[in-house]
Amino acid sequence: MSATADVAYDADDELGPIDYIVVEFPAGERRITGDALAELAALAADGTIRVLDLVIVHKGEDGSIEVDEIEDHDDLGALGALAAGFAEVLAEQDLLDVAAAMEPGSSAGILVWENTWAAPFAAAVRRNGGQLIASGRIPTQALIAALTSEGE
Repeated sequence: MSATADVAYDADDELGPIDYIVVEFPAGERRITGDALAELAALAADGTIRVLDLVIVHKGEDGSIEVDEIEDHDDLGALGALAAGFAEVLAEQDLLDVAAAMEPGSSAGILVWENTWAAPFAAAVRRNGGQLIASGRIPTQALIAALTSEGE
């Protein structure tokens, strides 16, 4: 993701690592529910994360693209208070790249967040001259498979 932000930060600000996920819902499948949004709002409310952007992309059967900015919806429940503070870091090209990978008729949620729980550690590393040179994520399914095979 190539993020562009409407928010400026000083180099001394305590920023945690920034992550994103894209979750696709095939045509006819369930969409993001109130349960998922409530869990997201709870993570933000307790300071574990800070939601920077949340967008829904719909890809028509004909390949057309429609983008829903979450903050444009009226009934957001607990997520409503967070939407006002979104930094809107996703660029148009990010949305086009996601749409290109999507199946026709599907929808995808794109979530960008700061891991605020790690901000003090990350700031200390930067103050000491360190810089992030690699990052990754182990898929949950791969870890479960590895742990399961060890026990056999």
